[in-house]
Amino acid sequence: MSKANLETKPKDLAATYLPKVRAALAESIVPFWQRAIDAERGGVFSCWNNAGTELASRDKFVWSQGRFVWLWSRLAELAKTGSVPGDAAAYLAHARKTVAFLRQHALLPDGRCAFLLSETGEIKEPVAGEGPAPSIYADCFVAMGLAEFARVAGDRDAFETAWQLATNIEQRIAAGAAPTYPAPVPEGYAAHAIAMIWLNVTLVIHEACAALHDSRLAVAREHTVAAAAIIFGRYVLPNGRIAELRSLGGGEDHMLLSRHLSPGHSLECLWMLLTVAQREKRDEWIGRACKAVSFALECGWDGEHGGLFHFTDMGFPQPVGSRGASGYEENVRATWDTKLWWVHSEALYTTALVAKLSGDAAMRAWFEKIWDYTFRTFPQPDRAVGEWIQIRDRKGAPLDRVVALPVKDPYHIARNLIQLLELFAPKAPRA
Repeated sequence: MSKANLETKPKDLAATYLPKVRAALAESIVPFWQRAIDAERGGVFSCWNNAGTELASRDKFVWSQGRFVWLWSRLAELAKTGSVPGDAAAYLAHARKTVAFLRQHALLPDGRCAFLLSETGEIKEPVAGEGPAPSIYADCFVAMGLAEFARVAGDRDAFETAWQLATNIEQRIAAGAAPTYPAPVPEGYAAHAIAMIWLNVTLVIHEACAALHDSRLAVAREHTVAAAAIIFGRYVLPNGRIAELRSLGGGEDHMLLSRHLSPGHSLECLWMLLTVAQREKRDEWIGRACKAVSFALECGWDGEHGGLFHFTDMGFPQPVGSRGASGYEENVRATWDTKLWWVHSEALYTTALVAKLSGDAAMRAWFEKIWDYTFRTFPQPDRAVGEWIQIRDRKGAPLDRVVALPVKDPYHIARNLIQLLELFAPKAPRA
């Protein structure tokens, strides 16, 4: 990819889509979550039905709370510049209240995070007999939320807690002690999802380090580069495919677990990899990542009904291969042809980013096709409710089904729209 191409900016995309991005955030996504906050205790109520019309529970999943802190902190920063509507001080005040709620109730004495809390903060056991912390994902989202809050608010105490959490996470991953409820990794496999979320943690920590002029900035940078190198070395295959699972024993391409793909996870990870590759001026990584974006889109797109599949295969629309009896495989088989909100919002940002980097007309066309499908399919038609009806069948009709957790999270849609806003209307670098 030439340097000239790297400087190309999709001005035409920005002119067309920036107003739409701002409107989606300001008129649909943010108002929904403003109505869902717990103004008394901090945090947000996220256990909504798929349509967003009924609150099913006032329990608080900790990964949702960490995600909410990240979002409300970023919105506070954007509101200061007028990029999004709202009171910056109010956004940051509620982010701070949620940070206090998490620090008081979610942090366990052994350095892990609880997974599920009651409305008032009592720890609950999400799976009988599995204890209060069955998933490292909760720890990761709390670390990211605290780090983003620390960056925006200049709060060094919050950043120190985030750093300690990240250190604990890194050690547990290295020791093979990283449980992943609600999607346990089958024995004998290494998971791209764990590598990806660790890369995400390192990126947010690095940004906070830079903003706070923390002395560990060089260490944080090394963490992001090392995390990206692991993904490129283990999961990004020569043909551009990102393997969702790799057999620790090798040589199992006949197995469904080794063959299946997750287009959404691939595309989400690829914007993270491109972020590191651009910063580090690693042209070889940029080229490999752009190739992998094209691979994920071509394998993942449903040519009959439109949209991206939840799971697919490297050679067929439906995942194939020898099957075992794990819950992971059952989920792949049961949900492969569903159309999920987060897959499409992540695809929007990644395709727009590659269009900017490469100036590739084909990638611009992918962005526009995905935008058209996404905004024709997912947004809640009742503007008084807002948000998206997130879980759809292959033809795009709403499904009454739980994906991962029984929540509607304040994360992927808002995060990706914010990323598009920042891509189409860039300001001076934050750090």
